[in-house]
Amino acid sequence: MSDIKKYLVDGYIPTIGIECHVQLKTNTKLFAPVSNDAKGAEPNTLVSHICFGLPGALPVLNKEALKLSAKAAFALGTSPQKFSKFDRKHYFYPDLPKGYQISQFDEPIIIGGQIKVQNDDGTTKTINITRAHIEEDAGKSTHPANEAYSLVDLNRAGTPLLEIVSEPEMHNAKEAKAFAKELWLRMKYSGVSDVDLYHGNMRFDVNVSVSKNPEKMGIRSETKNLNSFKSVEKAVDYEINRQIKLLEKGDTVVQETRGWLDDKQKTVSQRSKEDAHDYRYFPDPDIPPILLTDEYIKDIEDNLPIMPSEWRSKLSHVGLDNQTIEILLESNVEFESDFLEMLINNKSNAKQFANWIVNIEVPLLRETIDEKKTIEINNNSRQKIYKSVDELYRANKLSSNNAKNLLTKLLRSEELPNNITDYAEKQGYIQISDTSDIEKAVEKVMADNPKAVEDIKKGELKVIGFLVGQVMKASKGKANPAMTQEIIRKKIK
Repeated sequence: MSDIKKYLVDGYIPTIGIECHVQLKTNTKLFAPVSNDAKGAEPNTLVSHICFGLPGALPVLNKEALKLSAKAAFALGTSPQKFSKFDRKHYFYPDLPKGYQISQFDEPIIIGGQIKVQNDDGTTKTINITRAHIEEDAGKSTHPANEAYSLVDLNRAGTPLLEIVSEPEMHNAKEAKAFAKELWLRMKYSGVSDVDLYHGNMRFDVNVSVSKNPEKMGIRSETKNLNSFKSVEKAVDYEINRQIKLLEKGDTVVQETRGWLDDKQKTVSQRSKEDAHDYRYFPDPDIPPILLTDEYIKDIEDNLPIMPSEWRSKLSHVGLDNQTIEILLESNVEFESDFLEMLINNKSNAKQFANWIVNIEVPLLRETIDEKKTIEINNNSRQKIYKSVDELYRANKLSSNNAKNLLTKLLRSEELPNNITDYAEKQGYIQISDTSDIEKAVEKVMADNPKAVEDIKKGELKVIGFLVGQVMKASKGKANPAMTQEIIRKKIK
């Protein structure tokens, strides 16, 4: 009870559960040999008789979807069920022509699991997974403005999904956001999904209720199809406040499905929420039960890629802090870059390399995406670039600013120079470290700025930075700043 008090909002305890639809990374649909990549396709071109639900159409399970679902089990901290089956979930919408969705009800592919999230205060919390089941997606309905009809596109119908259901164990918006983000990382690093939020590869449904009784949850609302971590956080906060205001006025919360209006930062009612019995589930007679062998399950486990928790451990061991590690993990997903291995293999340079990745390479990659360009950097080229620039920087041949400029230019280059040191020299990046040349520049700057010199003599040492800046300006950024400062101090004494 003492732990729950920290979550109180105006005397109410919020409770949040999340259902996440993850689009599996398959070439074809769940039950039909039709392309699973609907991005940019004309409506109703990626379809078959199975997608249209024509009489006599028989579904055939996609083996890759099963394999990816089994892999997701290990990504969630558990193992797949040896026995699972498919069921028919009945409801009719125009974008579901069969009148039912093929899903899994009482025998899903995954039972249990957990996601550990980190709170703002540095503590961790484990959110348990109730289950995850395979199901097909529905099509898409659009409703043209001021028209008395709707349009249906079945390109998405039959897309393989894994619906992951959490226990209702989150109690504020930050925990919900952290859970969604960690789930996103795990599905990407395991290779289960492309996790492209913009194109709906992952969609979050948040269930929110509030109650004054810690032993009993209130009536919940479900806000559907959130496709960003920010919208998850904002929708949860909005629903908590909306429900508390209703209850404080003496009204009741309605169990319903709601939508999120991002432009207005609010949820709106869409329809009443069904319960499981409304769907009239029964086993699908066209699809045999799934039986997984011990050998199949072990092979999936043995070939699981490095997961976020393992990367965190590896990156921590090379001296990186938690904030940098999280930025790297997320950036690696966003740009599908391969810089994590480079950091592990260069322990002595890891902090410097990570700093450059976060502050130079990541913004550069984001900028080129905005310019509708792509930069292809293989790991061998990246390692050569970073090592060469670091050697010049450590040898005081590059200022921090010129290290950044050189690194940016090399990362943008389609072809790397054979000798990066010679290239840096020719391009004017190498800083002047010749004492006599710097002394001449210092003497001229001091002569041109007598007041600054007098101020320094009076003890205003911060003015030294001004003189260093003037020398750097005169040398077009090539003078060694540390050496410049040392010479200024000697001459003013």
